[in-house]
Amino acid sequence: MRGHPRTAAASIVVLTIRQTVWLAGIIAAALGAYVITPLAQAAGEPGARSGIPFGGTAAVGALFTSSDGRLGAHFCTASVVNSPAENLLITAAHCMLNKSLSPAGSVVFAPGYHDGIFPHGTWIVRTIYVDSSWERDQNPNQDVAFLVVGRAGTRIQRHTGAETLMVGQPPQEVQAIGYPDATNEPIACTAPAHNFHDAHQMVFDCDDYTDGTSGGPFLAHVNPDTGDGWVIGVIGGYEEGGDSPDISYSPRFYSSIEDLYRIAVSGS
Repeated sequence: MRGHPRTAAASIVVLTIRQTVWLAGIIAAALGAYVITPLAQAAGEPGARSGIPFGGTAAVGALFTSSDGRLGAHFCTASVVNSPAENLLITAAHCMLNKSLSPAGSVVFAPGYHDGIFPHGTWIVRTIYVDSSWERDQNPNQDVAFLVVGRAGTRIQRHTGAETLMVGQPPQEVQAIGYPDATNEPIACTAPAHNFHDAHQMVFDCDDYTDGTSGGPFLAHVNPDTGDGWVIGVIGGYEEGGDSPDISYSPRFYSSIEDLYRIAVSGS
């Protein structure tokens, strides 16, 4: 499991319906360590398959708990996804299981967060949308949530840019970004994703994706200038994203995820 242990009562809207490497920071390596360049990583050279710490990208951030205006620990990863109201995130549903949104500001999103810096501020999570089959049975194929963030009328997307939700895409080379619990900077890795479990899931082989990386996007066709891309999966699904840091999973995005997105966009 990639998220934290389950906590208090939830505020969830339940529905009945159903890649180019881009690292926007300076790669840091420990003294004596083998330094993997983005070019080597893209070429799949030996040793290239580990998550590399970097300075973050604006549309991906960490989810934090908050109490009395004070931030707690970050616990999962989420991404801004393009939407008409410009206020929507995508993450894994299991990240939000039993997370309370009351009082307002109990869960916040910090886009581009790294090393204690909040380049785009923090945004309160106001509403959670999940599919009913996840709520009922924790169906791993529906381990996706959309989150509405910010005060009414605010538009996070204008500050951060956004990933584009793409449904029905085949497994392909992706860049996975996530925030390990034990660090204060994100990691990224580019590697092929493959079908898993009757094509309802994808598997991604890259090390160091520990707890906290859940909900991190699988990004295809990443723009090297902006860092934005197509989000075709999120770390989650089987084993809630994986029980080992060197293997991550994601549900495939089919029509049920598109339906969920439409409901979140409509505010139903």
